[in-house]
Amino acid sequence: MKLNILLEHVDKAVNSQLLDIDVDIEGIATNSSLVRPNDIFVAIPGFRVDGHQFIDAAIQAGASVVVGEKDLKDLIVPYVRVSNSRLALAQMACQFYGNPSRNKIVIGITGTNGKTTTTYMLKYILETCGRSCSLFGTVQNVVNGQTLPSVNTTPDALELQKQISLSEDEFIIMEVSSHGLSQYRVEGVEFDYCLFTNLDKEHLDYHKDMEAYFSVKASLFDQLKPNGLAIINHMDSWGKRLADILTSKGIFLVGDQSYHDLQIIHLKSGISTVSFKGNQSVELSLNILGKHNILNASMAFLTALLIGIPQQKVVYALEKFPGVPGRFEMLQHPNGATVVIDYAHTADAFYQCLQTAREEGANRVFHVFGFRGDRDKEKRRDMVSVSKEISDVHILTLDDLNDVPYEEMEQTLYELSDGGYVISDRTIAIKEVLEHAHKGDWVCITGKGAEDYQQKFRLPTASDKETVQFLFQQIDQETNGGFEPLH
Repeated sequence: MKLNILLEHVDKAVNSQLLDIDVDIEGIATNSSLVRPNDIFVAIPGFRVDGHQFIDAAIQAGASVVVGEKDLKDLIVPYVRVSNSRLALAQMACQFYGNPSRNKIVIGITGTNGKTTTTYMLKYILETCGRSCSLFGTVQNVVNGQTLPSVNTTPDALELQKQISLSEDEFIIMEVSSHGLSQYRVEGVEFDYCLFTNLDKEHLDYHKDMEAYFSVKASLFDQLKPNGLAIINHMDSWGKRLADILTSKGIFLVGDQSYHDLQIIHLKSGISTVSFKGNQSVELSLNILGKHNILNASMAFLTALLIGIPQQKVVYALEKFPGVPGRFEMLQHPNGATVVIDYAHTADAFYQCLQTAREEGANRVFHVFGFRGDRDKEKRRDMVSVSKEISDVHILTLDDLNDVPYEEMEQTLYELSDGGYVISDRTIAIKEVLEHAHKGDWVCITGKGAEDYQQKFRLPTASDKETVQFLFQQIDQETNGGFEPLH
C-alpha cells in the first residue's frame, strides 16, 4: 500500500509533505523485533516502555517509515509526527486492512459486568441457528473456528483489524473494554449493534472518576453504523442516563419501538419471564444460576430477535446454553457442598454471586477473594463490605500481584480484612475452606475466574478450578461438623 493512502485518514500528520512520497508499505509494526523490510514502524509511548526508544532498532530491521509523537530530526527514513500514536495506529490499521468491519455484522458489548457471559450467549444462539461467529473477549478469541489466546479483553487495534479481515464468519462479537476505547483499539470499527450492560466502580485507577469512566463507555455508541441499534439495560441507573444521551443525539434505541421494549416482569435465579409492550411474553430458563445471568440472557435474547432469529430458536438455545468458563462455574464437592468459581471483581459482582448462593438455600456461604496489585484501590473496602454482609466467612488471599511486593499486598489484606481471615497463599486458602465446608454449604472463589495464576503458590496448580479439582481428589468423603478457626 502506498504511504499516502495509508496515512490518508491519520489525524494531524505534522509532516504533511511526506504524504506524497512514493513509498510502498508492506506492513505495520509497533514492536521493533517484529519489523520486516518496508514496514512502517509506529512508536507508541507505553505505560512502562516508550516505543520511541526503539526507533533505531526498527530502522535497522528494515522499517522504511517511522510514525511517532516526538519532535525528531535527522532520521535516515521519513518520519511522520502525529498528535497521538495510538490513534494513528488504529487509523492506519483500519486503512491497511480495508476497513473490514463494514462487510461484517458487528456486535459490541460494553459495561462493567456481564460482557463475557452476554457475548458467549449471543455466540451460542447464533451458532445453534447455523450462523458463524468470530469472538473477541476476556477468555479467548475465536476466528473461523480457531481459538486464539486473549491477552487483553479488547485486542490492540492492529491485531483486531487484522483478525476481522481474516474472519470468514458472518458475525463479529466483541467485548469492548474502557481501556480498549480510551486507547483507540476499536477506532475505525463500525458496529451494527452496541449493548450496554451496567456500570460499577472499576478501573478508577485508570479513569479519574465514575464520570470519566462512563464517558469512555458511552463513546462506543458513537461508532454505530448509520442504521445501527443501541440496546441498553434501563434497570441500571447509568444505562438510563446513557439512553437519554443517545436519544438526544438521534441514535436509535430499540426501546423507541414498543414491541422492542423488553421488560422483565418476573425475575429470579435460573428462570424468568420477560414481556414486550406488545403483550408478548416468554419464559427464559437457564442452566446457569443468578439473576444477573437472566439480565445477560435478556440482552442476548433481544439482540438475537433484532438480528432476525426466530423467538422459539432463541429460547431453545438459551435453555441449552452451557455457561462460560470461570463465570459462576459450579463444581460439586465430594461431601455435597457447592463450589462456585467466578470472575467477580467488583462490589456489585460480589453481591450477585453471593446473593445467588443465599437464594439457592446455602447453609453457610464461604467467600475467598483478593485484590489485584497496583489496580483500583477505591473499590476494595466496598468489596469487603459486601462480602462481610452476605457471606458467613470471608477469607482474603492473594490475587495477581502486578509487581506489588508480596509483603505489601499481604499487609493490605490484613488492613482490609474487617473480621475476615487472611491466608496469603491462594491455593492454601482454597484448601482450608474446602476442608471446612459441609454438605449444603457454598464456597465462592472469586476474582480469577478461568485465568491462570501469575505467580506460584504452594500447591502444584495453575488456576482456581485446577486447585479445586486437585483438592477434591485428596479430601475424604467424610467431613467433620462445626466450623473451626482457619489458620
